[in-house]
Amino acid sequence: MTHFPIPWHAPLLSLLTGLPLLVLLVVLSRKTTAAALRVATIGAALELALSIYLLLVFDPHNTGTQLTERWSFADMSYCVGVDGINILFIPLTAVLTLMAILYTAIIRPLPDKSLIACLIGYQAVLMGAFTALNLMQFWLWWVAELIPVVVLTLHRGTGQMRRSVTALLLQYWGSSLLMVLAGFLFLAFGLVGTDRALSFDWLTIKTNNEYLHDEVLVFILLFFGFSIRMPLFPFHGWLPLLAEQGTVASGLVFIVGLKLGVYAVIRFILPILPGVAEDWALFVVVLSLTSILYGTLLALVQINSRRLLAFSAINHTGMMMIGAFSFNDSGLAGSLLLAMVYGLATAGMLLAVGLVYSRTGTAFMPRLGGLFDNHSTVALLFIIAALSTVAIPGTPGFNAAHLLIEGIIGEYGWLLAITLLIGNVLAAASLFRAFQQIFIAPRQRRHLPADTERPPVFKERMIAMLVSVILVGTGFYSTPWLNFIGRDIAAIQQGYPVHSYKGPLEPIATPDANPEQQGQP
Repeated sequence: MTHFPIPWHAPLLSLLTGLPLLVLLVVLSRKTTAAALRVATIGAALELALSIYLLLVFDPHNTGTQLTERWSFADMSYCVGVDGINILFIPLTAVLTLMAILYTAIIRPLPDKSLIACLIGYQAVLMGAFTALNLMQFWLWWVAELIPVVVLTLHRGTGQMRRSVTALLLQYWGSSLLMVLAGFLFLAFGLVGTDRALSFDWLTIKTNNEYLHDEVLVFILLFFGFSIRMPLFPFHGWLPLLAEQGTVASGLVFIVGLKLGVYAVIRFILPILPGVAEDWALFVVVLSLTSILYGTLLALVQINSRRLLAFSAINHTGMMMIGAFSFNDSGLAGSLLLAMVYGLATAGMLLAVGLVYSRTGTAFMPRLGGLFDNHSTVALLFIIAALSTVAIPGTPGFNAAHLLIEGIIGEYGWLLAITLLIGNVLAAASLFRAFQQIFIAPRQRRHLPADTERPPVFKERMIAMLVSVILVGTGFYSTPWLNFIGRDIAAIQQGYPVHSYKGPLEPIATPDANPEQQGQP
């Protein structure tokens, strides 16, 4: 992808966070839901355009943060920036928010303004968190994430246990927030007594990490705090219940929020505590492998399609964590790409499940069947998204999984790689089983709602085709995405005490790429 120098000096990253907040205020001021939907759609489209512009002005040949904005006021500081670690999450957030807004325009009856406002607010929270380079700034955005999640679950959820699920969510996330806050405070105060003053600046802490104290305790606090948020086994208890009781529209954006935990590990643990990460790698791998197998087995026995996708996400999280703790370029690149691929693919399946739910009123697969004839577009969306998680050629998961397996073999050997692949194949089997039960198998209910006979509207086809085109397009040509992340991943690799590589920073090679395609100097 060609790099274009930024022609103006506006604070682009702050604008990416501020625009949704402005749209949120306008949405709340509208008198009708239809007007609020129009404003939200225009705002989400503008946010997507800004994220694409960000990709164009980002220079993948440079290492380190770009477009950095630093403001200080009294003893507080504000710092945002973008590099290869967070660059892909920003357009992913923008795309899925737009999909969520379009989905709300399809379902009947139209939702109230609170749902639309929460979706836009959630986008602002994620943009702020992914671009934050100040530890407390990141943590405050994480706290703010609770607001739209709780509101959407309580007031727009579809289950009968919304209050108990919300209470459980607050217990899990409250524990996570407290542990992460304690870890960040240890990092900030760890520099006190050196020539550095108290600072929550990520770059300052990373540059001076040799002066830190209680590194093992900090690792435990941060890793377990982030593990709840991902989630990894055995910290996953809130996710299947929330997926079952919540809303499909909020779930689309929440999928990106799940990747925030994986991103936090790569951002705040691996570069700042590289030696401790190497020492605890075996523990993390065992926990991640357990998460893969547990998520796979539970997905195979689910009869609720939303719970199935939740356990599938637990399986995917384990795969990404093993790749991140492989301590090589290939494993970490595979983890970041898988986070993007699985986020988009899971969103596609969740959209399909949501469209089926809006027509039938149920997410239980044994009650469905025979929907392919009248809902072929939705079926196509589900199967393409499911195939994207299997890592077959032509899907975006292929290069990501290839890099992940290559990194795992290089660090841990063939046995672990084969076990991971078996888990991935079984997880795919659960998705294909769901496809068969929902769309292909004979109809189980004698009388389905009359709405199931209504042909799909244009917006349904548009959403399905857009997600499918993105999945297939990135599957056949994923080299630009690897170019975005390659050099910053190599920079993290150089910081490991044992696994460091002191060679030149080069982009990650893909199985189907050559040096000219990758833009190597």
